[in-house]
Amino acid sequence: MRHLSVLTSAVLLAAIPSAAGGTAAAQREYWGNFERYAADNARVAALPLSERRVVFMGNSITDFWPGNHPSFFADNHFIGRGISGQSTYQFLSRFRDDVINLRPELVVLNAATNDCAENTHPYDPDRTMGNIISMCELASAAGIKVILTSTLPAAAFYWNPSITDAAGRISDLNRRIRVYAENNSIPYVDYYTAMVHGADRALNPDYTADGVHPNAQGYAVMEALILPAIQKALGE
Repeated sequence: MRHLSVLTSAVLLAAIPSAAGGTAAAQREYWGNFERYAADNARVAALPLSERRVVFMGNSITDFWPGNHPSFFADNHFIGRGISGQSTYQFLSRFRDDVINLRPELVVLNAATNDCAENTHPYDPDRTMGNIISMCELASAAGIKVILTSTLPAAAFYWNPSITDAAGRISDLNRRIRVYAENNSIPYVDYYTAMVHGADRALNPDYTADGVHPNAQGYAVMEALILPAIQKALGE
């Protein structure tokens, strides 16, 4: 019966449409999207330390930042390592490639919008926080300083309207991040308080076009908060 069961399972697997198999293969290959920055990582790793001191790790909010204000990154020699749509589970898988191997002095971590939106997993605040803690521990083990930042406010996620408690998830997660940062002497930059708006705890409409991603004015608010924190962390 065991041999028959194995044979039956093999037949059933073979019957799965090739498109599904292709999707599974793509997920295995592109889960962390390691290739996104592979070529640039080789370039950055060869730079003098003065030009790779700070890496910004994040999702689309970080990904779109250099395009909205390229001089903020170019003038300060900041390295952007944001990938749109990613959750902290994916951040953790590429953290060595996109942060540790670049040997920066400092990583700025902005995370978890896509965890709260359930892009890759059902939302589990303990696991999300665990992923953030793991990245902090990996950075510390590699001699890299960390700045933790709050998840930006959002009243809803337009790509996943089934999430009805976005604001609550984000507020609770930010409390967890702040407490962890305080307990571990890690600088914490609070974008949230400066950008939240209204009773629904939305991203201030002056700072966004879609309720989730900052516009140029929103990034200006973030820059005014993060730059002094970076300078202090680096002793400048």
